[in-house]
Amino acid sequence: MNIEFNDVKLGANLDHKPTASSSAPINTLVRPADKISNFIRNIIDNDNRSDKWGQRVETRFPPEPNGHLHIGHAKSICVNFGIARDYGGICHLRFDDTNPEKEGIEYVNSIIDAVRWLGFDWQKDNREHLYFASDYYDQLYAFAELLIQRGKVYVDSQNAEQIHATRGTLTMPGMPSPYRNRTSDENLRLFRQMKAGKFTEGAHVLRAKIDMASPNINMRDPIIYRIRFAHHYRTGDVWCIYPMYDYTHCVSDALENITHSLCTLEFEDHRPLYNWFLSELTDAGVFTRPLPQQIEFARLNMTYVITSKRKLLQLVEGKYVDGWDDPRMPTIVGLRRRGFTPESIRLMCERTGLTKANSWIDFGLLEAALREDLDEKLPRAIAVLDPLKLIVDNYPLDSEEMCSAPVHPHHVVRGTRVFPFSRELWIERADFNENPPKGYFRLFPGNHVRLRYGFVVECTGVDKDNNSNIIAVHCNYFADSKSGTQGSNHYKVKGNIHWVSVAHAYCTEVRLYDRLFKEPYPDANGRDFLQALNPNAKRVVTAYLEPGAQHFLPEEQVQFERHGYFVADCVNSVPGKPVFNRSVSLRDSWGAST
Repeated sequence: MNIEFNDVKLGANLDHKPTASSSAPINTLVRPADKISNFIRNIIDNDNRSDKWGQRVETRFPPEPNGHLHIGHAKSICVNFGIARDYGGICHLRFDDTNPEKEGIEYVNSIIDAVRWLGFDWQKDNREHLYFASDYYDQLYAFAELLIQRGKVYVDSQNAEQIHATRGTLTMPGMPSPYRNRTSDENLRLFRQMKAGKFTEGAHVLRAKIDMASPNINMRDPIIYRIRFAHHYRTGDVWCIYPMYDYTHCVSDALENITHSLCTLEFEDHRPLYNWFLSELTDAGVFTRPLPQQIEFARLNMTYVITSKRKLLQLVEGKYVDGWDDPRMPTIVGLRRRGFTPESIRLMCERTGLTKANSWIDFGLLEAALREDLDEKLPRAIAVLDPLKLIVDNYPLDSEEMCSAPVHPHHVVRGTRVFPFSRELWIERADFNENPPKGYFRLFPGNHVRLRYGFVVECTGVDKDNNSNIIAVHCNYFADSKSGTQGSNHYKVKGNIHWVSVAHAYCTEVRLYDRLFKEPYPDANGRDFLQALNPNAKRVVTAYLEPGAQHFLPEEQVQFERHGYFVADCVNSVPGKPVFNRSVSLRDSWGAST
């Protein structure tokens, strides 16, 4: 299902599809402890008990190839592919490519890559279930002619504004088109002329003849074909009329023998139309019962996130972000570049469950899933992100010795890593305070701290520039205090700080990413979402890392002790010269605000 579409008024744009707004809080904020619903599985279980489909389960994920998938689509992917997998069935990947002006092969390839990266495929019994709505153009057209002959659809010669004006409102019925009672022969002649390119865009549309007084506006003679002289990325210029989503989608489901058509709640009001088309075509002898069943579930609404394609495009075109794959973006390509893993996204989707009520998911739930996934997997390394020089005055000049640390603190079988200790070190600026507050246990004049994995040192003084800024800290080390040696047990200190050797550290760029928006509901109540942009969502620093970090390849991940989880950027990193992106900090600093 297409989770987000351009915002349009019904009838104002003939390419309209259901829209889902994220502009205001919906019901409740879901936390991880909330009960997970499985109402879709209950429906499938009942179908299997009645042998409705002969124990067969076939679902589908039908994105429109007009943009990059985002975190909301990930939920739908996990639902459709996951349920089919769990029941031994198959989920089809189908591209709803009926809007040629906005679609292209670039997005097809991006979507295929995203679904595969999330861990799913569309193969069963050596058959690939990859489809395109454009594959069905001939059948869709033939079925439309059949419906014309049966008096179920008609050619309307009103323009878009007239159609919109006569559609009615939620409290007032619509007005029948003056062309509603054309004969089948006249409708067929006009429709064939539309196909042959005899008319200009907007001159005619094909509409279903249902009920202009229906309380459901979607049933008030919806448009099912419109004229578009646009080059299609797959069919070229063969067609100048294109079917609408509501007609194409249900017919495609039936042609592919889909059993359960799972989609989000914005399609609930379209289900009667879905059933109407299939029922009429079944009565005409095209399909047989049972017919595909549309089932709706709540879409993923996540705090601190925008998923409207129009607004995401605005972020990209306005240079508020660095592209669709910017690590601050909620797109799959952006999340992947940020360092989010398929496992963490699937875990988040599983924990949010399936409900029939719209709600908001805390972005912290996705971050927590990532921490949980990465903690056991990733090697550790030391990084100094805000460097201050520490000079060990009593350590011999031009000397060095190796210190060691575990690759992973809870898995000794993964071995150890080694890095050199020398006279000059980099430490975090926050680990020194010339006039420390009460309870400060790190480095200050006269205090003892342990250099993690190294020696105990005592601070002896500082160097300052002409503006009284501290440019270096001095200390003495205790030679018998090295971590891992017997003598280290004689030293009891409260502070433990990180360091890397100045002479041996790997210097590189590190991007500290955070949430793109500073407000949980960036566009609530119709406000300008750009005003909620977080100015600290990206900070670029020059960092010093322990030497082994230089060997991380693009997309390899690591925990920088104290700082969080990082990934070697897949765009700017090259072997031997990685640039790192922060995926998530070690702890949630936003929890109190959500």
